Amino acid sequence: MRDDARTFETNIPQRLDRLPWSRWHVFMVVALGITWLLDGLEVTLAGSLASLLKEETALGLSDVQVGATATGYLAGAVVGALVFGWLTDRLGRKKLFLLTLAVYLTATGATALSWNFSSFLLFRVLTGAGIGGEYAAINSAVDELIPAAVRGRVDLIVNATFWIGAAFGSCGTLLLLNTAVVPAHIAWRLAFAIGAGLGLAIVFLRTSVPESPRWLALRGRRREADEIVTAIEDDIARRSHRPLDRPRGTIRITVRDHTPLRDVWDTMVRQHPRRSLLGLVLMVAQAFFYNAVFFTYGLVLTTFFDVRAEQVPLHILPLALGNFAGPLVLGPFFDSLGRRRMITSTYAASGALLIGSALFFRAGSVSAVAQDLWFCAIFFVASSAASAAYLTVSEVFPLEVRGFAISIFYAIGTLVGGVGAPILFAGLIASGSRDQVFAGYILGAALMGIGALAAARWGVDAERRSLESIAAPLQSDNPRTSGRRATG
Repeated sequence: MRDDARTFETNIPQRLDRLPWSRWHVFMVVALGITWLLDGLEVTLAGSLASLLKEETALGLSDVQVGATATGYLAGAVVGALVFGWLTDRLGRKKLFLLTLAVYLTATGATALSWNFSSFLLFRVLTGAGIGGEYAAINSAVDELIPAAVRGRVDLIVNATFWIGAAFGSCGTLLLLNTAVVPAHIAWRLAFAIGAGLGLAIVFLRTSVPESPRWLALRGRRREADEIVTAIEDDIARRSHRPLDRPRGTIRITVRDHTPLRDVWDTMVRQHPRRSLLGLVLMVAQAFFYNAVFFTYGLVLTTFFDVRAEQVPLHILPLALGNFAGPLVLGPFFDSLGRRRMITSTYAASGALLIGSALFFRAGSVSAVAQDLWFCAIFFVASSAASAAYLTVSEVFPLEVRGFAISIFYAIGTLVGGVGAPILFAGLIASGSRDQVFAGYILGAALMGIGALAAARWGVDAERRSLESIAAPLQSDNPRTSGRRATG
């Protein structure tokens, strides 16, 4: 129900931010964040089982066709992010995180039933579209529901669940690649069917997640927003057996049905150009770093360390676990020491560690296990840096453009890192030259160094602050960002 008043005061954001961490928040994180587990599982299984798709008893794809399906998945993710990201801001968080999950679920299930190259490619494009749309809808919803005091660590951990899926995918690959246990013509179909089955279970969790009260307030649906927040408050107070702190302050809102695209442009390019440049640099650097370094690691192992293809998952598994452990350990410091310090240090440390690893790699003085240890250390730190890129673009823009902003930077990062980096590194690795791969690693390290400099220069001190104080809604009385060193 929409209220009649077009301008009103509300304390919805303040009520949400002053809540203590609770079982309700845990449920929200699980229901929303488990998607990244699916993404990690999807990417790992699809990449590892590509060889099975070339079997005549499977789809009989050529190497070019296998590559085309990977490109199709990335293209779908880019388009899905842009389309669904725009709709997230226009139609709401809940409608879109249900829609994008439905797209993913349907497309993944259909992939398991593919009958030729064309059908497989189409379903992979649609699967990518669903996953791309999830990035905007989920990051927006999580940040708008989580209390300000713990928003940084929670956002990092949610994004890091991708690596739990990657770890499961690595373990599953060991079984599915064993044709003595699972025939090739069944293994690849089973892999996609598993993803669809897990997605179906998540649908039931998602239906219990409310719409963002912050978004509802901007659309003038005050009563609905108040009912949601009141229900959350009652649940937390009942379980904690103590009264909640009184919310402090209000925000004055003027209702609009939607935000014109010209306002999106003005906000990102004219009002906050430095924040846009910061988001662009961070997202491109981490996307290149991961797609160039992590997702080509299997090729490095087989080419330079004589690791058999079926043993590669055993080397990937500890890296995936390191990627998840990093945000668990480092995440709290993003709320205590602050965003600027931690983003700068994690980007710089990731680049420095990669340089150290690259020097030993070029000298040929490390074994495959030693290389694994180097990369575990690298991605322990880099995982927090990569997640912080998504945290940054989610926090530093007004609520009306948050979803679309996330999707724009995700799309650019995916195009540069997801398409350009693997092509570049595949060529470097195929050369068989350690010097050429070394040069590629140095490039990745340099980009992370640039990201560190950008964070140090333009970073926003968003820790323990409400989203509205970091970037005031365009529909508030004061649309300019408040707070120390928070302009740009």
